[in-house]
Amino acid sequence: MHNPDHSQDVTAGEVLAPYLHARAADFLRGLRLHTESGSDTAGAEEAARTLRGAARRIGGTLHTFRPLLDTAWADQLRTELAWLSGTLALEQACTSRLIRLVDALSRLSNGSGPVPAARGSEGAGLTVGAARAGALLERQLTLARTRAHSASLQALGSARFHAVADAVALLASEVPLGPAGAAPATEVIDAPADLAERRLLDAVAALPLTRAAHPYNADALALAAGEAQDAPWHQTRLLLRLHRYATEALHTGGEPDSVLYEAARALDRHRDAAEAASAAATAARTPRIAPATAYALGVLHADQRHEVEAARFAFQRAWRRTTAPVP
Repeated sequence: MHNPDHSQDVTAGEVLAPYLHARAADFLRGLRLHTESGSDTAGAEEAARTLRGAARRIGGTLHTFRPLLDTAWADQLRTELAWLSGTLALEQACTSRLIRLVDALSRLSNGSGPVPAARGSEGAGLTVGAARAGALLERQLTLARTRAHSASLQALGSARFHAVADAVALLASEVPLGPAGAAPATEVIDAPADLAERRLLDAVAALPLTRAAHPYNADALALAAGEAQDAPWHQTRLLLRLHRYATEALHTGGEPDSVLYEAARALDRHRDAAEAASAAATAARTPRIAPATAYALGVLHADQRHEVEAARFAFQRAWRRTTAPVP
């Protein structure tokens, strides 16, 4: 990756500052939305989404460009932003997971989807089991969502959060730099961004993309092997996010890379499907559930692992386009 041309007298700090100022302003806007939302659920969700997005971008930028910043300050704020964005993400993740699983159960009980539809008594068992499985998942995930909601409210009312908000408010006007931040941008700004890109390329190179080039690896052995391989894909998702944020920081005002965004969305779908499959497997281990319920949850787990495979296929297609030679 190469940054746009900068004149020799522009420092690295002056290149980074506008992006960090803007993301800090986004964070403060989310804080204002949260304060104003009151009992408005939609407003509170928008506020949390805004806070999460700004926190991730600030944290990612502090991580990538740490060599140019006051490292003690950057490490401390990045840790606190990761805590905040992680806490705020849990409630929305529980909600999305429940919607995904209930929709999938409805689709499967109607006989559609990549998992072959059961016939005869198995099909009837799936229909009965799907209703019970849906009720079980709703109980488990609603409880998890309630706990996550309480944790979010507790976090947003804590002294720890107010300290984070104060630090971000300062960032809106001033970026604490290290010695390298005062150096000419042309000399030092590329190296951290290039390192983020290289880490991403290495991670993608280690993925089984040839296998992912087949739309569905449908047999049980392939699905089990795929489950064991989730972690490198999740790591690639995080590295792609860091690369995208670094690109944003150095190309403020430019158009986002639509192909990179498509690849990132595929990895988001991969994460969502993998976590939904895990939730189905956890529900299937509930003691004393009926055989029809366990059967439906097993079919649901297989369906979500198919979704994982489909997301891997979508990622490799998008990624091939990012590396295609320019005509």
